[in-house]
Amino acid sequence: MSTDTISPDYEVHDPRFAGLIVRHANLERLATGCRWSEGPAYFPAGRYLVWSDIPNDRMMRWDETDGSISVFRQSSQHANGNTIDRQGRLVTCEQATRRVTRTEHDGSISVLADTYGGKLLNSPNDVVVCSDDAVWFTDPTYGIDSDYEGYRAESAIGACHVYRLDPVNGTVSAVVTDRVRPNGLAFSPDESILYVSDTGASHVPGLPATLTAYTVAPEKQSVSEPRTFATCPEGMFDGFRCDAAGNVWTSAGRRVLCYAPDGALIGAIPIGEQVGNLCFGSLRRNRLFICAQTSVYSLYVKARAAV
Repeated sequence: MSTDTISPDYEVHDPRFAGLIVRHANLERLATGCRWSEGPAYFPAGRYLVWSDIPNDRMMRWDETDGSISVFRQSSQHANGNTIDRQGRLVTCEQATRRVTRTEHDGSISVLADTYGGKLLNSPNDVVVCSDDAVWFTDPTYGIDSDYEGYRAESAIGACHVYRLDPVNGTVSAVVTDRVRPNGLAFSPDESILYVSDTGASHVPGLPATLTAYTVAPEKQSVSEPRTFATCPEGMFDGFRCDAAGNVWTSAGRRVLCYAPDGALIGAIPIGEQVGNLCFGSLRRNRLFICAQTSVYSLYVKARAAV
């Protein structure tokens, strides 16, 4: 099938960014027709991308080998964030059912977490899997704020946290409790830092849109020392990922921004639509897949995925 291509107007703020981009690489629109695309996850074994179209209550699939697009799952329970665990299984945040699930190799779905302290979660939003197989996820209220991306309901917990699901005993613990609406999250390549975006300005007018960095304890079960890593210059940070060198590639309004590990904004890629999330994929892990409002885009870069 045909693919729309755009020559991106890169914004280079620092020479370090020039070393991460391929000037003649086009921004390719792989798919369109979504209401709000989110949660891209690339499966290297099958060379395909899965993402969520939240309001349409479906998950979509794009095949890298032939460019075909199909419905991966419908109903998706208004799925949002997705990731792949260390065994190649899909881990999904379901906003409608207020739970985190795992799709097993045989296609069956296991519930990993749906409560904290005996109370229903709000609406799990984004998720990452640590090298010890612990599942970390954010739990803002967007899936229960209205019937557009889930089902309107009151928060049983009364707060929005980042949680860790222990891979051994299944215990869910709150590891970040100082954010208003924690949204995207990702680890640095060595997992010594946890980054969390806060989109709380959606509920608290004037609240800065930030990426906060936390120091991860050696046992990787808790975090401390929160510090502001970056403040979004336009719009809000939503989903993001780190590359192998520790640079943070993040959604930010209608652009993808790139921050060096020292917090310097080194470059930007205009997308033309509101960006929700992104991930790295392809054979050499150097293809950036970008979920924006209606569409999914890709761009080859010189950076590689952290894992």
